[in-house]
Formats: sequence, C-alpha cells, structure tokens
Amino acid sequence: MSTNLSNTSGIAMKDKIGYALGDVGSLLVFGLVNTFLQIFYTDKLGITPVVVMLIMIIARVWDAINDPIWGRVVDSVNSKPRRRYKKWLLYLCLPLAFSSILMFIDVNGWFHLSNAACVAYAIVSYILFGMLYTGTNIPYGSMSSVITSDDKERNALSVFRSVGSTVGGFGPMIVNFFVWDKVDGVSVLNSTKLIIGVSIMAVLSVVCAILCYKMSEERVVVPPRSKEQKHRGETLRVLKNLVKTRSFVIISIVGMLFLAAQMFQTTYNMYVFKVFFNNPGMATLSTVCQYLPVAVVMFFSGKLVRKFGRKEICAIGLLFTAVCFGILAAIPIEAFNRGILMWIFLAFSLLAGLGNAFIFLMIWALANDSIDDYFVKTKSHDEATAYSIFTFMRKLGQTIAAIIVNVSLIAIGYGQTTDWAPTEAAATSMYYQSIIIPAGLSLLMFVLLMFAYPLSKKRVEALQGEKAAVLEEKPAEVQE
Repeated sequence: MSTNLSNTSGIAMKDKIGYALGDVGSLLVFGLVNTFLQIFYTDKLGITPVVVMLIMIIARVWDAINDPIWGRVVDSVNSKPRRRYKKWLLYLCLPLAFSSILMFIDVNGWFHLSNAACVAYAIVSYILFGMLYTGTNIPYGSMSSVITSDDKERNALSVFRSVGSTVGGFGPMIVNFFVWDKVDGVSVLNSTKLIIGVSIMAVLSVVCAILCYKMSEERVVVPPRSKEQKHRGETLRVLKNLVKTRSFVIISIVGMLFLAAQMFQTTYNMYVFKVFFNNPGMATLSTVCQYLPVAVVMFFSGKLVRKFGRKEICAIGLLFTAVCFGILAAIPIEAFNRGILMWIFLAFSLLAGLGNAFIFLMIWALANDSIDDYFVKTKSHDEATAYSIFTFMRKLGQTIAAIIVNVSLIAIGYGQTTDWAPTEAAATSMYYQSIIIPAGLSLLMFVLLMFAYPLSKKRVEALQGEKAAVLEEKPAEVQE
C-alpha cells in the first residue's frame, strides 16, 4: 500500500528538463499559428479579414464543446500508474504534427481551389489542429500537479515550462527570417519556404513530446475511478464547482487576456512591420523582445516569489508593462525617421517584455494554485477538466486577439482588393494600435490580479498544508 504523498518531492533536473521539452514541442507548432496563420490566410489563401475572424469564432464555438470533453476523457480514462497524463503526449504527437503541416498547405496557389474551397479547407484544418493541440495540452498541463506536490518544486516546473515555451517559440521566429521574398520592392510570403519550415518544426515537436514522456515521472498517484464514481452529470458538477472557485475564475480570465495580448502583438506586429516599417523580417525581433527577458528573470523569479508571492510580483510586472507601452505611445513619431523609430519601438517592447516575463513564467503555477484551491474545497481529482476550461479560456484569448487584429485590418481596408496600398494615416493608426491595445490589456490584468485574485502569498502557503492533509486522507493502491 502506498499513499498519494509517497515520493512526491525531490524531483531531479531530468524531470524539469523533460517537462520543459513538452512545451518546447507545443510552441514549435503553436508558435506557427501565432506567427504565420493570420497572414497566411490573408496573403496566400486570399481570405478576407472578415472571414478570418469568422473562422476563429467558429473554432471557438467548437472548442466550447470539444475542450470539456477532452478534459473529462483524460480525467475518466483509467490507466497504468504514473502514466495517467503523459501517455497522451505519446499517442497524439504524430497526429498533431501532421495537422500542423496541413494548416499551411497553399491550396490556393498550388491547387487553384476556389475561394469557398480555401475557406472550407482553412476551417477544417484549423479545427483539427485545435482539437489535437487540446488533446495534448490538457494532460501536459495536468502533469505538473502529479510530478510533485511540493510548492517550490511546482514553481520550478512552471518556470521550466515557460522557458520551454520560450525556446519553442524561437523556432517559428527563425523560420520567419527565411520565408519572405522581395518582389518589386514588396515583401511577399513564399509558400514553399514556409511549408518546409513548418515541416521541420513539426518533426522537432514529435521528438520533444517523446523526450518529455520518457524523462518526466508522475509521482502523485491518483486513485482509479470506480464505476460508482462515473455517473451522469459529473461534468456539469465539476463545471459548477469550478465557477464557484473564485481563484480559478479570475486566473482563467487573466490567462485569456494574457494570451490575447501576446498573440495580438505577435500577429499584428507582422502587419505593422510590413506596412509601417516596411521590414516584415524584423517583426521577429519584436517577438524576441517579448521572450528574451524571460532568460534573465528566470534566474531570480524564485527568490522573489518566496519573498513577495506569485500574485504580487506578476501584478507589479503587468503594471510596469502598461507604463512602458504608455510612454512609447507618448513619443511623437514625426520626431524620428522610420528606421530610428523602429529601434525605439523594439527597445520599449523589450522593457515591456521584462514586466511580462513574471506572469509568463508563473501563469501555470498560478493556475495550479487555483486548481489546488478547487481540490481542497471539493476533495475531487478533476485536474484535467480544470485544465480543459483554463485552456479553453486561453483559446478565447486567441480569438479576442484575432477579432482585434481583423477589425483593425478591416477598418483600413487591408486585403479588400489585390492592389490595396496603405495610406500614411492607415499605417500610423496601425502603429499606435500595436502599442495602446497591449497597454490596456496589461492594465486590466494588473487590476484583476492585484485586487480580485484571492490567493496571496500567505493564502498559498496555508493552501499547501490543507492540500497535504486532504491527500493523506485519500490513500491509493499503487500497482507497480
């Protein structure tokens, strides 16, 4: 007989690196969506911004059904001990890689499909990718709660996961340097170069998923669900309890807004650098500025968390980001030529990235805290379902970003005609929107975390003791 607390701490560097590799693999393919999908749809498939926005909304409507189902499947399907979550990475890594490649096949330029067929292909391929990504990401996120029960070690896992996503995110950024051709002085996306880059990223994502499976160990043993525990209405019960858990609701909203801000910057800056700065290849550097500070902050974030708390340092970091963007918006663009202004833009993006680095590193630990809060209140292991809802909220953030991006493009007439050329007013409007919108989202997240999220440093410390007490009461048979 073994308890749920047996061998649940003292994780090795192997576990941390293995867990990080899971997000390296995820971001190698998800980063492709962030970086290229929007501009691939408009510039290569000939889909207008209005229709792109509708595609994103349709995908989120389906996710509202798909994501909770995935969560309940992962939570309900019994498996061998210590393989409850990580087995899904092994099962789904190849289908996910294949779906990533399907999304970026230029069916318009290569096969001359009609506009309606291109739209249908985009919807099917994007929804397929989203389903498989969810099927991988939900169990992967849930793994951190069973790799260790120690709060400090889980904080370390959150940091390593965020570092892994940073490393994975660099893959699509590198691809971006090589996929643009100059045609009559205008930057044009090359479909052949893009699909080669996408295929390389997809293969590497499979390798990372396999390494994550082999190097990560699930230590906290969750008892198999008996037939009596599997009854109708269970999903609705879990959802109701999650909605009643204030910490989970708030951090889910913050997670949604944070991904909206990230994806808006990554996607919209592709257009800003193409239209306003006339240098789309340099858009990669603006994304680097979002993630590069993570490499610095990760070394002292743990000490700051122990001294001040996760909620507290993340909130202050978001306020700093909002202030940086506010100062950048106040700088008059007519005082500098576009080349110098581009470097000023990148410098302030780097400073803003420094503020964002804290929540980037801690968002998964904050989610874990809220799921612990749920577990203590309900004494029910529903980690995967909770992660499915958290994942769905982050996907809503993706849709919010897509709506903002496409409304902006529609407003200036981008993509409405094949010979569209930007006016100076349109280009300037794009520049300021790329600054003001992230500033507003950062300020809103600061308010929510600082004043609405209830899990302060002291409360998290008390929560860990309460969780340990509940786990000690729930022994589980371990079949080795």
